[in-house]
Amino acid sequence: MWNDEIVEAVHRIRAEYAKSFNDDLDAIFADLRKKEAERGRRIVNLSPKPRSRSR
Repeated sequence: MWNDEIVEAVHRIRAEYAKSFNDDLDAIFADLRKKEAERGRRIVNLSPKPRSRSR
């Protein structure tokens, strides 16, 4: 199997971030909400995207 350095880095960073909260999803969620409030925008936008027109 091939290795992708970028994917490995994302996995490592995500694991470190989760570990900093003892893998507590409630704490991670609270931190993300806090960051959203500080930045004044949503970190993840779940609104539907416009449909593209096919030819």
